[in-house]
Amino acid sequence: MLALNNIAVRFGANVLFEDVSLQINPKERIALAGRNGAGKTTLLNLIAGVRTPSEGTIALANDMTIGYLPQHMLMKDGKTVIEEARSAFQQELKIQQTLERLGSEVAERTDYDSPEYMELLQRLANTTELLALYQPEKQEAELEKTLKGLGFEQGDLERPTSEFSGGWRMRIELAKILLSRPDLLLLDEPTNHLDMESIIWLENFLKRSPAAVIMVSHDRRFLDNTTTRTVELVMGQAHDYRTNYSHYEELRQERYEQQLRAFENQQKKIQDTEDFIERFRYKATKAVQVQSRIKQLEKLERVEVEQLDRRQIHFRFPTTVPSGAYPLITKDLGVAYGDHQVLESIDLTIERGDKVAIVGKNGSGKTTFVRAVMGEIPYSGEIKHGHQVEYSYFAQNQATLLNPSKTIYETVDEAAVGEVRLRINDLLGAFMFGGEVSEKKVEVLSGGERSRLAMILLLLSPSNLLILDEPTNHLDLSSKAVLKEAIQNYDGTVLMVSHDRDFLEGLADKVLEFRDGGIINHLGGMTDYIRSVQQRQEETPDQSEGDKKAEPASSAREEYEKRKEEQRQERQRQQKLQRLEESIAKTEGLIAELEQQLAHEATPERLQEYDKQAKTLERLLDEWVELGSD
Repeated sequence: MLALNNIAVRFGANVLFEDVSLQINPKERIALAGRNGAGKTTLLNLIAGVRTPSEGTIALANDMTIGYLPQHMLMKDGKTVIEEARSAFQQELKIQQTLERLGSEVAERTDYDSPEYMELLQRLANTTELLALYQPEKQEAELEKTLKGLGFEQGDLERPTSEFSGGWRMRIELAKILLSRPDLLLLDEPTNHLDMESIIWLENFLKRSPAAVIMVSHDRRFLDNTTTRTVELVMGQAHDYRTNYSHYEELRQERYEQQLRAFENQQKKIQDTEDFIERFRYKATKAVQVQSRIKQLEKLERVEVEQLDRRQIHFRFPTTVPSGAYPLITKDLGVAYGDHQVLESIDLTIERGDKVAIVGKNGSGKTTFVRAVMGEIPYSGEIKHGHQVEYSYFAQNQATLLNPSKTIYETVDEAAVGEVRLRINDLLGAFMFGGEVSEKKVEVLSGGERSRLAMILLLLSPSNLLILDEPTNHLDLSSKAVLKEAIQNYDGTVLMVSHDRDFLEGLADKVLEFRDGGIINHLGGMTDYIRSVQQRQEETPDQSEGDKKAEPASSAREEYEKRKEEQRQERQRQQKLQRLEESIAKTEGLIAELEQQLAHEATPERLQEYDKQAKTLERLLDEWVELGSD
């Protein structure tokens, strides 16, 4: 349905990527991977037609439709939520208008036996069938189901879009794209503005959708649950893995190790050749061999080793005195904004050492609870702070409190005390502020960059109670791993508001869901909470019972067959690699023997055999590298 042929993008002399060729087939679900700046968003823009490549072509199937959700977009106001969402049905509206026009023409015509009249009837029948495919009688139900799945309540649907934040308006745009039923969905960080319930709903939608999907996301769990193919952009090239994101990471590590071995072997070969040249450079009897070796080096295609993202460091929060046994207790806690009661009768006891995940739909009161605990807003009832409690607090607006006139390095250097001062550069690198970037002033940083900087300051703050409100919103996978490990090793108590399942899994030992003004304690942790969300969503099924019975069995069978095929191909590849490595070792041994013989007497036969074995080794190494990068 879509083919990229030798695509290249250049900015002046700088090459973002080149010779990228990909075939995207119907119903495929693809994750785009790569470091920040590798070109993931640029590639989506190319496919969407937002920009054109410097070289190459993009071929689309006839009449193929594309739905594109970028990270940032300009949104218009002036309609209600449901009116704006209805604009997704423009195609159906056009067909309806065409049908009405054709019906009027048929009613006015009297030349019943003419070919033109018969052609008009055929067009009317075709258009009627086309409209029936869209099932217009189900549009309103589909509309409400999609908006509610993305977190809107019934009372929100008639509200003007101007009353909603940018994140909620991005949900409206996502709803419009999903409702328009394109052949290809392009999604750039689609979960950024979604709560966990909406993410789970979107996962299920994408699994059932007949559309092909290409997406960028820092949510590993979301990628694993929705994609079956991963395309990585690295060093200006695209590497295609027919598997999900987590397995891709394993295969990428294997490819890196193979590249490293090939690089080391080549460096040894280069060093040996250079030693030979240097040793016999000024001997007339060796002039032919020396020139031959020099030409070999000139023609040699150097093996490059990818720079894997190795910013993850091991870091612990600074220690402080232990708190009392119960760092936080609330009794009959309530918060209201005017007549709207957000929280009511919240009774909660947090024990020392608890790592508590606070989850729930956006607007359910999670941040309101945190702000009440921190004394930022009025409340009713009682909030009791335990003995010797020392807080570290990360709020969603924490980035606004930074000094804009300082550089990134100065900001961190000022906060760091003790042994951690020796590791400031490591910490900056782990949060994508390494090298010259650390000299940028805070005032020129984006919102996401400021949020990451605020997170570093949190890691440097001694405390025994951490309160974190959406700490992973602007973190990539490596930065999240640093924070997660630091929290796992933290001796104090943690309250975390988050929608990131991969981050919370294995980290939170208690899960509190805020819902309908109260809290639900999920004793089974994240597994229990996710199961309850899925059960609630299944209470309003959007497919027939027959489909629900058939789909899982079919999907499981396909996944099983796919896994078997991947395992078979991997076994064959490993066998080929082993045979190649044996041949390489044998050839290197022959070359080493010939070099010893040539050092004593360089006969034409030995020189000819040496060149033959050198070419054989070069061919074997090329095959080994190519096979290892598949």
